[in-house]
Amino acid sequence: MMKFEGVYTALVTPFRNGEVDYEALKKLVELQVAGRVSGIVPVGTTGESPTLSPQEHLKVIETVIETAAGRCQVIAGTGANSTEEAVFLTSEAKAVGADATLQVTPYYNKPTQEGLYRHFSTVADKVGLPVVLYNVPGRSGVPIAEATVARLAKNPVIMAVKEAAGSVDRVSAILDLCDITVLSGDDSLTLPMMSVGAKGIISVSSNLIPGEMSAMVRAALEGDFAKAYAYHRKYYPFFRDQFVETNPIPIKAAMAMAGLMEEEYRLPLCELSPEHREKLAATLKRCGILG
Repeated sequence: MMKFEGVYTALVTPFRNGEVDYEALKKLVELQVAGRVSGIVPVGTTGESPTLSPQEHLKVIETVIETAAGRCQVIAGTGANSTEEAVFLTSEAKAVGADATLQVTPYYNKPTQEGLYRHFSTVADKVGLPVVLYNVPGRSGVPIAEATVARLAKNPVIMAVKEAAGSVDRVSAILDLCDITVLSGDDSLTLPMMSVGAKGIISVSSNLIPGEMSAMVRAALEGDFAKAYAYHRKYYPFFRDQFVETNPIPIKAAMAMAGLMEEEYRLPLCELSPEHREKLAATLKRCGILG
């Protein structure tokens, strides 16, 4: 049984002149390792997976695995709204050494709960790589019902669920039905979710502050919620304002401000608006992230 606990960074994909910047990507992985994160999640929502070619998708995953070199877990984002495609991507990620797969709820085609159960089960059974379910109805259009999570949790390969529906109550509801690891999918809800049983966070903020996020979650896991809350309170404005526009636009802008990468996106995503850029820059200074 693989253990999922701590901070997992939903890593951005850096671009330069329209291409994936693999050298910048390697530097970002080293930043995460230095920040003592439990793991890295390449090519998820924050990694702009919809605009990467299949070849780029797999090369990003392979580059992250090679650079991490076993120093932290790598949970590859290999979900799709086609079960066949999800199986293919997950098989390829397994072949290059991924520790687990993040499987998003199939988007746009809006499957039933039975369809969701068959989709996730097929990926788990055909590939055998540990699965982290990804519940994000705001993007996919369909939630994974608590009862469906419990049904899927009977499969020994399906070990965790990332909860990004904005509901702390769902953590309790899921844990009341089954014994599966729950990870927060919202930075601002990390501590509330951990207070009722979640074991960590798949984080956007840790792209920029991996050490601080790791310290916050570590304190919560050790039961020192006063210490954890001090981190939460300090960085809450950043947690909030990194969603002034669609993720990952603000976090990539913030990382560019910090000199970690070029601020570049692929359409249909585009640069941060001037008013939001000013707001984000002020928040980064307020939180002590930028001088």
